[in-house]
Amino acid sequence: MRDVFHEQLESVFSDLAGICGQVELAVGEATRALLTGDAELAEKVISGDAEIDRAREEVEEAAFLLLSLQAPVAGDLRTVVAALRMVSELERMGDLSVHVAKIARLRVPGIAVPDEVRPTIERMATVAEDMVQRVAEIITRRDVAAAIALGRADEEMDQLRRRSFAELLADDWQHGVEAAVDIALLGRYYERIADHAVSVANRVVFVVTGDHPTAVG
Repeated sequence: MRDVFHEQLESVFSDLAGICGQVELAVGEATRALLTGDAELAEKVISGDAEIDRAREEVEEAAFLLLSLQAPVAGDLRTVVAALRMVSELERMGDLSVHVAKIARLRVPGIAVPDEVRPTIERMATVAEDMVQRVAEIITRRDVAAAIALGRADEEMDQLRRRSFAELLADDWQHGVEAAVDIALLGRYYERIADHAVSVANRVVFVVTGDHPTAVG
């Protein structure tokens, strides 16, 4: 029975990594829609969020089934509870990608990101997408070292967020309040994706070690 339990638990973690892949795709496509003014691609991200929601529900159902039928204790219980928390974080990352896509759609046929800020937003998106990809590997491999290293990428994201604020608050900003609000929101969305990625990594460390990490995030 314990072998079956651990096989089922591995399946849950495999599904978590799969959701990471869906989120990574959503982040990338939302960013492309944002930077190109592609309304069709933005709509694809928005409608595709239902798939991430369904995947989250499936993981939750599997985890609750394990709790009810197997009555795990100690490390096994910790792992199941962590999986439930991780899937919620991943689902929220998908929601944030939708928020990016909605800004893209709102400004069509224009582009929400002024040329001066484009390099910063592009880099924020790249960092966010990379962090999601790395989280998938961390979940699959239960890689504590990689989880701790993810915090360094989050530090870059924080720096980029500060840079985006400096750009929109500069005296030579010529794009008005609407564009400034868009950039402020976009910076927040990408930053939160990174924060959730670090939080998931933290939970993997907790699963493996039983300790709440202090070096992550």
